[in-house]
Amino acid sequence: MHGPAPALDHAATRPIRHRRDIDGLRALAILPVLLFHAHVPGFSGGYVGVDIFFVISGYLITGIVAREVDEGRFSLFHFYERRFRRIIPALTLMMVAVLGLAAWLYLPGDLEGVPRSALAASLFASNLWFFTDTGYFAGGADVKPLLHTWSLAVEEQYYIGFPVALMLLARFAPRWRLATVGAAAAASLTLCALMARDGSGFAFYLLPTRAWELFAGALLALGAAPAVKMRWLAETLSWAGIAAITAAVICYDSTTFFPGAAAMLPVAGAAVLIHGAPGTSAGRLLSCRPMVAVGLLSYSLYLWHWPLIVFTEYATDAPLAGSTRIMVIVASFIAAWLSWRYVERPFRDPGRVSRQRVFQGTAAAVLILSALSGALMQAGGWPSRFSPEVLALAAGRNDISPDRKRCHDSFMRGAAPCVLGADVPPDAMLWGDSHGVEMAHALAGVARAEGRSLIERTTSSCPPVLGYQAKDPRCAAANRAAFAALRADPHIRRVYLAAFWANGDFDDRAFVDRLGATVAAIRATGRQVTIIGPVPPQPFDVPRRLAHLARAGRLDQARGVERATVEARTGHLRTLFARWRTRGVRVIDPMATLCRERYCAILRDGRPLYFDSHHLSMAGARAVIAGGS
Repeated sequence: MHGPAPALDHAATRPIRHRRDIDGLRALAILPVLLFHAHVPGFSGGYVGVDIFFVISGYLITGIVAREVDEGRFSLFHFYERRFRRIIPALTLMMVAVLGLAAWLYLPGDLEGVPRSALAASLFASNLWFFTDTGYFAGGADVKPLLHTWSLAVEEQYYIGFPVALMLLARFAPRWRLATVGAAAAASLTLCALMARDGSGFAFYLLPTRAWELFAGALLALGAAPAVKMRWLAETLSWAGIAAITAAVICYDSTTFFPGAAAMLPVAGAAVLIHGAPGTSAGRLLSCRPMVAVGLLSYSLYLWHWPLIVFTEYATDAPLAGSTRIMVIVASFIAAWLSWRYVERPFRDPGRVSRQRVFQGTAAAVLILSALSGALMQAGGWPSRFSPEVLALAAGRNDISPDRKRCHDSFMRGAAPCVLGADVPPDAMLWGDSHGVEMAHALAGVARAEGRSLIERTTSSCPPVLGYQAKDPRCAAANRAAFAALRADPHIRRVYLAAFWANGDFDDRAFVDRLGATVAAIRATGRQVTIIGPVPPQPFDVPRRLAHLARAGRLDQARGVERATVEARTGHLRTLFARWRTRGVRVIDPMATLCRERYCAILRDGRPLYFDSHHLSMAGARAVIAGGS
C-alpha cells in the first residue's frame, strides 16, 4: 500500500538493535527524577530526566515505525498493540492502588481532585487536566499523586498523530520526510521558547511545546545526523552529552525558566549520547550492569516513586528527609521491580498474553478506572469517613476572604481594584501580594465599623516593592500602577504594606533596600505607612496537620514553628521595621499575636489560624489586626 521511501531515508531507518547503552541512558533519566522528587541535595534540576525520556522515546519508536512504513508493512493496529502492552498494565495497577490509598488517607478537600485526575490519566489527557487545574485551592503537587502521568499523556498524544504523518509522507512526499519533521521540530521549539515565561503551565504540560523533544529523537532515527566515524570525536561528543545532562541536573532549579531554551541542554545531551555513545567509554559506562538494571525498571520506577513520595509526605505532614527518604527510595525500587517482573514482562510477551487479550484488557482497564473514578467523584470527597471535628478543622482551608476571587489579582485581570468597607470614598489602601488578601478583609471590617473604606491592591507573588523583579513581568507593572494610583488619589491618607516577607527573597540586601526606598517614596507623598510584618511560615499545611492530629486523638499536641526559628529567619527585617517605627512608620507584628510562647500558635478557639502553610486564614488575620490595633 505504501511504497518505500528513497534509498537515503531507507538506509537511515535500518533495524535498530537492542542497545544496552540506551537502557543505561534511561537510568540516567529516571535517577535524577527520583532523587529530585525525594529532595536529595544536589539534584535540583532532576526534572530534566523527563526530557531525556522524550528523546529516547522519539528515537526508538520512530525507528520502528519508519522502518515498517518504508517496508510497506506498518499497521496502526499492531503499533497500538505494542503501545498498550508497554503502557497500560503497569499504569492500571498503579492507578488502582493510588485511588485506594487516596480514599483511605486523604481528607475530603484533598481527595476530590484525585479521581478527576485518574479519569483524565486513563484517557491520556492528564496533562490537559493539570494544565487547567490551577489556583490556590486546586491543591499543590503534594496532593496530586498522579501528577507525573502528564508526561505519559504527552507521549501518547504525540503517537496518535505522528505514525499517521509518517504514513502520509511515505505515500505522498517521501523525499520531504526529514525536512517536514525538522520543520515541525523547529516550530515546536520556537513556540516553547516563546511560551517559557508565560507562567500558565502551557509550555510545561502541553504537546505543542514538548513535541520538539520527541522530534529530536525522531530526527536521529531518520538519519538527520551524519555518522561519527572518528573515534576521538565520538568520545568527546559522548562525554559532552553526559556533561550536559549532569550540568542541567545540578545547576537547574525551581527558578529556571523551563522548558524553553534551558531544555535544549539535556535534550542535546541525550541526543548526542544516543547518536555517538556506542563503542565509546561513555557508552560502556551506560551499558554496565547496574545502569542497565535500573534502566529496565525505569518505567515502573517512574510510575511508583511519585505516589509513594506524595502519600508519605501527606501522612507525615513533612517533606522527605533522613531515614524516611531512604525508606521511600528503597520502597520505590521494590515496587518497580515487582511491577516489572510480574506485570510489565508478562504482558509484553505475545506468547503469554494474546493480542486479543491486550485489547480486551485495555478496554477493561479504562472502564474499571472510569467506574472507580466516577464513584469517588460522586462521593464528593467522601466526608462520612471522618468525625465532625476532623471535618471542621480540615475546612479551615476554606476560611478565606469572601472577596478573594473578586478582588485578588485585579490588575492581572484588567479589572478595577476593589473598595471594601463602608460605602464611602476610601481613605486607605492595602498594597501587597497574596498575604494581603485576608488582611484587607480584616481591615475592611474595622473600617466599616468606623464608617470608612479601603482599596485592595493585591497581586500574587508580587510584594509591594517598587523595582521588584518577579518571574512575571506584569508584577513590576502592577506595583507601578498601585503607586501611581496612590499619588493620584488625595483621599488616600494611609497605606498598608503586606507580603510574604519570610519567603527568603528579602534575605537579599538589595530587596530590603528597595523596600526601604518604597516606604520612603510613599511617605514623601504625605501618606502614613503601616507595615504588616512577617507571618510565621509553618513547615506543614496547617488545616491538614490539625485534622490529622484530631483524627489520631492528639489535637492537644498542635503547635507551630518555634518562635526562635522565625526570629532567626526574619531578624534583619524586624530590626529594620523597628528602626522605621521610630521614624513614624507603624508596624503590625503578627508574631506578637501568634508567637507569645515558645511555639507559634496555629489553632485558636477551635479554628485554624492558617488556610495553608503560610497564608493566614480569616481567623488568623482578624486576630493579627485586632492584636496590632
